[in-house]
Amino acid sequence: MNPINPLEKALHAARALVLADLVAGQVAEADVVSLVEDSVVQRRWWVEQWPDGLDYVAGLVAQDVQDALLERYGRWPLCPVCGSGDPHALDVEPELGPDPHWVCHQAGVRVAAVGALGSATDGSPSS
Repeated sequence: MNPINPLEKALHAARALVLADLVAGQVAEADVVSLVEDSVVQRRWWVEQWPDGLDYVAGLVAQDVQDALLERYGRWPLCPVCGSGDPHALDVEPELGPDPHWVCHQAGVRVAAVGALGSATDGSPSS
């Protein structure tokens, strides 16, 4: 049995983490899942060009999907922390780094790791 290539392992992990957040927000429709797949394809090429970026793939896929959703549907994921004011989306931090988290800049808090939005929203819709 061949060991899994580190690039494939990172891409599969990124896909799973972002899909978990989409499921938690109840927005994992087929066309949205296709956005994840498109990002994974693009990030595969990106890591092949810059192998040192392997640890950054999960955060980048999350950002790619967030940007694509904004263009097509609106902000995602909405902040579950702020109860008043205009609804706003969470951001991924670090923008380019390992261990990505969803953060609310208005409240100045980390909300959840990428892939763990369900624990922050109790599974309630975030879109």
